[in-house]
Amino acid sequence: MAGQQFQYDDSGNTFFYFLTSFVGLIVIPATYYLWPRDQHAEQIRLKNIRNVYGRCLWYRLRLLKPQQNIIPTVKKIVLLAGWALFLFLAYKVSKTDREYQEYNPYEVLHLDPGASISEIKKQYRALSLKYHPDKGGDEVMFMRIAKAYAALTDEESRKNWEEFGNPDGPQATSFGIALPAWIVDQKNSILVLLVYGLAFMVILPVVVGSWWYRSIRYSGDQILIRTTQIYTYFVYKTRNMDMKRLIMVLAGASEFDPQYNKDATSRPADNIQIPQLIREIGGINLKKNEPPLTCPYSLKARVLLLTHLARMKVPEVLEEDQQFILKKSPALLQEMINVICQLIIMARSREEREFRAPSLGSLENCMKLSQMTVQGLQQFKSPLLQLPHIEEDNLRRVSNHKKYKIKSIQDLVSLKGSDRRNLLHFLEDKKYDEVMAVLGSFPHVTMDIKPQVLDDEDSNNITVGSLVTVLVTLTRQTMAEVFEKEQSICAAEEQPTEDGQGDVNKVKSKGWQQKNKGTKKASKSKKKKPLKKKPVPPSLQPPKQQKQKQANGEVVAKEEEEDISDKGSESEEEETNRDSQSEKDDGSDRDSDREQDEKQNKDDEAEWQELQQSIQRKERALLETKSKITHPVYSLFFPEEKQEWWWLYIADRKEQMLICMPYHVCTLKDKEEMEDKFYSPDKSREEPFNCENG
Repeated sequence: MAGQQFQYDDSGNTFFYFLTSFVGLIVIPATYYLWPRDQHAEQIRLKNIRNVYGRCLWYRLRLLKPQQNIIPTVKKIVLLAGWALFLFLAYKVSKTDREYQEYNPYEVLHLDPGASISEIKKQYRALSLKYHPDKGGDEVMFMRIAKAYAALTDEESRKNWEEFGNPDGPQATSFGIALPAWIVDQKNSILVLLVYGLAFMVILPVVVGSWWYRSIRYSGDQILIRTTQIYTYFVYKTRNMDMKRLIMVLAGASEFDPQYNKDATSRPADNIQIPQLIREIGGINLKKNEPPLTCPYSLKARVLLLTHLARMKVPEVLEEDQQFILKKSPALLQEMINVICQLIIMARSREEREFRAPSLGSLENCMKLSQMTVQGLQQFKSPLLQLPHIEEDNLRRVSNHKKYKIKSIQDLVSLKGSDRRNLLHFLEDKKYDEVMAVLGSFPHVTMDIKPQVLDDEDSNNITVGSLVTVLVTLTRQTMAEVFEKEQSICAAEEQPTEDGQGDVNKVKSKGWQQKNKGTKKASKSKKKKPLKKKPVPPSLQPPKQQKQKQANGEVVAKEEEEDISDKGSESEEEETNRDSQSEKDDGSDRDSDREQDEKQNKDDEAEWQELQQSIQRKERALLETKSKITHPVYSLFFPEEKQEWWWLYIADRKEQMLICMPYHVCTLKDKEEMEDKFYSPDKSREEPFNCENG
């Protein structure tokens, strides 16, 4: 049996193959992920949205000339050097001669395959005279020629060549190691051991240890575990959190503590400036000792949050710290929402009455505080302050107008163009156009809700304890698109019809307008309404009733015929009428049964299609990775570009109970579908469940 032989790469050819593959596996993905993105496309995008977002703080900060950052330049230099090394190694590999080739004696003798014995001998003599060592030829080449001649003329050598690929018979199996021989040379053993020890005993443990230490400190959403623990303790401690308490708990996050976050800063000047801001704000209780909510870092974060909500000017030294706190706040509020949901689930799973779940008001206050932080508004301030050029001074002209009672953005949008311009007469034309551009960019979201019970005979019949699947379809439009639709509808309604019919003065209610309060009161006064009986299909009616209806129809037809026919043929006609009526009754029964079967088949097919669509939606949700970049939010005082995200949840307002956990919708661009499931309550309720979006 042939032996085995291991040998290192003395020539270095195999090592080039290994090195080329290794460098390529690093350079190609590193270029895809680390190459600095082109800033030209971002500049074009900012230029296109300048008309709407030009006054936003994040937009102005983005346009500022950034400081010279050498990190992108260093990345480019390193990646280009890696590509240069990769191309050089690929060139070396392409120029490397093949060392291991199939042995062919015809090629050694410079003959075509299938040459005759006489041609082989003749060629051997000619080459022997040329390469014989006694005549000054190459000894190695002469040995190869003699070996090739023996392989083609000697029977045993020819047999070995045909079976084993070598005239000398089976050879030892050779395994090449893609490392140069100098690595295992005894002279270089100390240097090689030092390199291995440094790489695997110092560098690798340090890298893995630092990664592990960082990973155990943060959650999956890059929130400190200590922050989650703080939120869990205070949310459980305070079941009903008002806005003031919520801001206090939010500011206690460890992200704002310089001890746990290097990005957080603490300056000696804070001891002078923060107390001054506390006196200006007022209403902050400093006597209560409740660490870490009363620690200096938490007090600083709380004060800067309150000044932002009150739109107060802070010293320039604290502006950077305030921007850092505001950027962290939306993610921290989302973590607080997750904590509240987890405590609600734990309270439902436990039977002890001592475990108190957070209230629905605490959950909704977290969502409201996120909106307030992005817009820089206090809780009971007018939402009209989100618009540009509308401040506290001229807000009274809008909200306290005698003719128009404007309290919200929807009220302002629902006005006619001329009335809106008269209301905002204090604005110049340029400023008014900017306000209209911002109003046109605001989102208008419609929600289509379809509850059903899958795997049930009647999917629309919701019984006690059944698993209800709610399919929600969100459709987003801009106010500008709604403007155009309403204008086209109004223009069509103003034109009279060709027949002169139709009410010209009839105007449809606009999509963003809410229902009148009078209708709401009327509906509330009539909560208990008798259930309307659904018409029973003919297939489910008693046979007598069906025949009675059909007989009535036949009697009318026959009476008209009897008035025209001759009196002498009345008896014969009556007999034929009885026969035809009985035949039609039988035919109608068969038709009704056939219709019932067809209806049942259609219902089964529709239920099967809905089930398949539900499975497909789940598969798409698992496989698709949608971008969370949707639409920028118009925020005048937020330092970072914020995308439009929504919360979708189902709650019982009457019982103040959360039915479904909030679904954070982060991918709504134009249209989004999602599913939510819950078990129907044990008790019947007079009012339906409310579905809210935030």
